[in-house]
Amino acid sequence: MESKKKVVIACGGTGGHLFPGVAVAQEMKRRGHTVRLLISEKKVDAQASAKYGDLEFDTVPAIAKPATLSLKMLPFLWKLLKTTAKCKGLLRKFEADAVIGMGGFTSLPPVMAGKKLGAKTFVHDSNALPGKANRLTAKWCDKVLLGVEEARPYFPESAIEITGTPVREELYSLPAREAAAEKLGLDPTLKTVLVMGGSQGAKQLNSLVVQASKAMPDIQFIHITGNFDHDRVKAEMGEHCPNHKLIAFCDDMPSIYAVTDLAIMRSGASSLSEISYLGLASILVPYPYAAGDHQTKNAEVFAAANAAVLRQESDLDAGMLVADVTHIFAKSENLEKMSAASAALGVKDAATRVCTVIESL
Repeated sequence: MESKKKVVIACGGTGGHLFPGVAVAQEMKRRGHTVRLLISEKKVDAQASAKYGDLEFDTVPAIAKPATLSLKMLPFLWKLLKTTAKCKGLLRKFEADAVIGMGGFTSLPPVMAGKKLGAKTFVHDSNALPGKANRLTAKWCDKVLLGVEEARPYFPESAIEITGTPVREELYSLPAREAAAEKLGLDPTLKTVLVMGGSQGAKQLNSLVVQASKAMPDIQFIHITGNFDHDRVKAEMGEHCPNHKLIAFCDDMPSIYAVTDLAIMRSGASSLSEISYLGLASILVPYPYAAGDHQTKNAEVFAAANAAVLRQESDLDAGMLVADVTHIFAKSENLEKMSAASAALGVKDAATRVCTVIESL
């Protein structure tokens, strides 16, 4: 019988790191292992992790690396050492056998600490263009796990495994469309567009969608604005968008996805892994300030497969959104082909693959 392990999953900073980490934790627990998740002290982590009461979380300070020649490097290195020392204490107390970072600089201190303590160490990168943090973290890892093949060249000295990006258990089986629509106060018979900007925000995109929805009164929108932009978007909507529902934050994505026909969204890797798992078509508008413009690289993978329409925010206007949505919904085969192409990009057993790699070492 496989010996049971104690696994630490560092997954804080954004939902794009947290939710794949939760998925790995859920699968590890199902296999009988003991799991602890490390998240940042950010409000978004506390808010997103609150619903997973069956999992155990600890917080560690989030750190972000400044430019190498910046005067901020000395404070960064001092904070890195302090956070690594705190992580060593947590790992030693937990008696961790393995540490996996799910991306970003929140992953670096726990992985470094794990390596120094003799644990097996891993980092997972979901993006087509991996971040500098993960490329640095990889130097302390026994194996690098990737969401997509396009990322392989960025880790030339690492042992690589292509696993896909895990999605949470709650997305394995969605509720019926009618039941989800009733719960959300929506009409199940209308074509429905999901709008979400991701944890880094989408002020301009939110406004463009409001303008576009006013020109498409027969299309239903469910719009996750983010906490900071909800009131502004609500004011922009006024009283002229009867089929446009605003939500500041949603902790019931299965119901949201169950009523969605098309998504307008950023192209963070974790969100893309969820819509491909579910076979949803999309209009992707990359976050223009993402490090290395990595969201564009992610979106290009989907656009090349005809699973998505790629639009840069600097080029986008409301008329273009109206034209794109109208074209996709004009014929049923348009949506069906995009949905099938999206599903073909999904890795259904990504969490299983990640856990199997950890167990194998």
